[in-house]
Amino acid sequence: MSRTILRGRVLTFLDEPQGLEDTASYRYLEDGAVVIEDGRVVELTDYSPALAAGAEVVDHRPHLIMPGFIDTHLHYVQSQMIASWAGSLLEWLDKYTFVEEQKFSRQGHAEHVASAFYDELIRHGTTTAVAYCSVHPQSVDAYFAEAEKRNMLMIGGKVMMDCHAPPGLCDTAETSYDDTTELIARWHGKGRALYAISPRFALTSSPAQMEAARALVAEHPDCYMQTHLSENPAEVTRAMSLYPDTRDYTGIYEDYGLLGPKSLMGHSIHLSHREAKVMCETGAVAVFCPTSNLFLGSGLFDYQRLRQTGVRVSVATDIGGGTSYSMLRTLDEGYKVLQLRGQRLTPFNSFYLATLGNARALSLEGTIGSIVPGASADLVVLDGRATPAMALRMSTVETLAEELFLIQTLGDDRCVAEVYVAGGRAKSVLGT
Repeated sequence: MSRTILRGRVLTFLDEPQGLEDTASYRYLEDGAVVIEDGRVVELTDYSPALAAGAEVVDHRPHLIMPGFIDTHLHYVQSQMIASWAGSLLEWLDKYTFVEEQKFSRQGHAEHVASAFYDELIRHGTTTAVAYCSVHPQSVDAYFAEAEKRNMLMIGGKVMMDCHAPPGLCDTAETSYDDTTELIARWHGKGRALYAISPRFALTSSPAQMEAARALVAEHPDCYMQTHLSENPAEVTRAMSLYPDTRDYTGIYEDYGLLGPKSLMGHSIHLSHREAKVMCETGAVAVFCPTSNLFLGSGLFDYQRLRQTGVRVSVATDIGGGTSYSMLRTLDEGYKVLQLRGQRLTPFNSFYLATLGNARALSLEGTIGSIVPGASADLVVLDGRATPAMALRMSTVETLAEELFLIQTLGDDRCVAEVYVAGGRAKSVLGT
């Protein structure tokens, strides 16, 4: 049995931090050893020469070893339309998104994009993500096949959309049900793949398709359900015009039985108190997508109100409305969004969200998101001196919190020194 030890400064979270002084919420080792066997962490302890006997030791000092980042909402099929200029969400969808996603009917296109997409995730330190594919089943096959090649734990699914979109992107209630059923049978639980039933949002799903989504969720309770909710005021207005007998936007998903602990509700910005209460009661997750929300002018996520209401929250890039694959850039923009709200996240809370917090949102605590015995050895190694500007600032850093905030504020793919997926090197082997 091969045994590898990663040596360096190690940080992993044990619980959600309650402030800068909450040292009980994390474990930090100045000279730590992450012991890996068969792709899993078997021990986290202080490094010693005796421990290293008979093992391959990879010395990452003085870098910081953390769990790999987790991204809970993005669209891999939008990888080639990032940075597309538009005034608002609905214009952006019509002008760019629906045009781009129709390309996935072409032979070989999905495989090409999937390969490049996974390279970018790895470069930026993301080891697990939850993605929307296109309406085409082959886009899902390409997505999970590429994940399988790289041994990555990935979640995703075919979007279901049968109305108010170009004909080339519309399925039907029946075909979306049949396609999703077949894709779940083909991929869910195969290796590290997990499936997300994915009605795009109420604007592009008829009542009949929403019924099909209800049936799928009931028949496959171990799968996730992902959709979009209250991203933009115009979207909310249109949703209510399409479902006029429903109390509010969240109520549409509530009425069709789509809210539960495995429901990932992208954006969730413009929620009433009733909607937030329903999210709390059902255990649904509000997914904070700061770079996308700022880029499209959608609004400012009310993190504090949702958390005080008891709503579970995760954080995500939302590529390609989002403007970076980097969870570091995402955390930085999230901090700024909350500053505008008069709210603040500590650096510890930010990195908790991107690791253990997002793992908990996915009900995968103990599998990913932390460095504990039995967890997958999906790890990121961060260099706080990766650029001249970072090195200059690091010369005055005195605390771990200051270092984390520096990495969050100035960091990008350049400060990701290495990535491990199931214990194997993933970034350095890309070759670029």
